[in-house]
Amino acid sequence: MRLPEHLRSHLKKPLGILVPDSDVTKSSIESSIPKDALVITVGDATTEKMLALGFVPSLQIVDALEKRNKRDLPVGQTETVLTCTNPAAEITEQSISVIRKALSMTFPVRIIVDGEEDLLVLPVAVHAPDNSVILYGQPNEGLVIVHLTEEVRNRAKSLMDSMS
Repeated sequence: MRLPEHLRSHLKKPLGILVPDSDVTKSSIESSIPKDALVITVGDATTEKMLALGFVPSLQIVDALEKRNKRDLPVGQTETVLTCTNPAAEITEQSISVIRKALSMTFPVRIIVDGEEDLLVLPVAVHAPDNSVILYGQPNEGLVIVHLTEEVRNRAKSLMDSMS
């Protein structure tokens, strides 16, 4: 699935609550995430920030890139590492399959993407269980915290259905 030009502006609107970078603290995150939630991070900086704050995300999706520049992968303990290929501005069937597989495994699981992981927030929102909280970065703005609801799931599915 390829992201058409006309959908790009829809993706600039966060799927959840945008927390400015200056307000992202251990206590602000703890108060935003229910104790029994499945925590999923999409993005290297987001994953690294959560690990630095003492959280171990159940599912971590990273690509060793930050704002399209090469970087080291976040350092953190994971039970399993999976890989997939996902070019920029696309969502591949392989990525969707690997996300679904990862969600059925013993956590924590890390998916290392060859390509770009940005759009993988969408299939995560479609396939993750209801008690999930998805965290991802909004470039130059902050951290988006998405409490997975039917409304969020439907919006993500609608966006994916609009991609060809």
